[in-house]
Amino acid sequence: MPVLSLKTGTKSRSLLVGNEAYNPFIGARGVIGGGYTTSNSNIIDYVTIDTTGNATDFGDLTLARFAVASCSSLTRGIFAGGYDGNNTNIIEYITILTTGNATDFGDLTETRRDMKGCSSSTRGLFGGGYANANSNVIDYITIASTGNAIDFGDLSLTRWGTSSCSSPTRGIFAGGYTSSQNNTIDYVTIDTTGNATDFGDLTVARYTPAGSSSSTRGIFGGGDSSGSVNVIDYITIATIGNAIDFGDLTVARRQPAGCTNTIRSLFAGGDTGSSSNVIDYVTIVTLGNAVDFGDLTAAREAPAGLSNGHGGL
Repeated sequence: MPVLSLKTGTKSRSLLVGNEAYNPFIGARGVIGGGYTTSNSNIIDYVTIDTTGNATDFGDLTLARFAVASCSSLTRGIFAGGYDGNNTNIIEYITILTTGNATDFGDLTETRRDMKGCSSSTRGLFGGGYANANSNVIDYITIASTGNAIDFGDLSLTRWGTSSCSSPTRGIFAGGYTSSQNNTIDYVTIDTTGNATDFGDLTVARYTPAGSSSSTRGIFGGGDSSGSVNVIDYITIATIGNAIDFGDLTVARRQPAGCTNTIRSLFAGGDTGSSSNVIDYVTIVTLGNAVDFGDLTAAREAPAGLSNGHGGL
């Protein structure tokens, strides 16, 4: 009978089953929450990332809203901030492997929308956003607890509409809108506190792209650069430097949500001139154009995506 044993250290994602590598994130669940159609949405959908097919209803957010941020651990998903007619400071959580409605977690340090979140297995970060003006605030939470967010530091620029991803040690915030679309990529060390440091530039200056990652490679897809774009680019998270072209989305759009199982990155929903229900995916370690995955339960723009299999775990 094959014996499971660690291939590398305790944070390894590969185990040996006999002579074959096994990835425990196979079967990882992607969760997409909130958004906007003709009105604010409280819908939470889920998909199994290593399959293809349409999303299934998960439950509801506590407050219908769009431009929400998200992050997650292996067990818990977090949705924070957003816009429900006003900017909000709400943080709520779900248990990813169940279905059901979200539960109150606490509050952000300031009410804001259009920020982005990233995380390690224990700590979630939320960076940037819009709070009556562009924000450079980075907050953090301990995902396994409940309570209000705590100040972490500042982004290198005040901006909203960033994208984000993470490795187990580094959090990345990319792009956004200052007085125009921006190509800045910042990074922080998740388990410390302090201000972000310049990493490099996106291939195209833009705001509201979707981000996701394996533990080594970050992917950014879509966004708005004086109009919706289909651009996907990538970085190597452990280095610093400019992003490199990866391929194209199936449909040019801004404000999609991103999630991953560290093998695939999904891009869900967004705005193509109207709200979209499209989900497409790429294989992270290759280069190439996205492929159709399926559809959300309802077309919507500016939802938030998370998973129990992302690169920060």
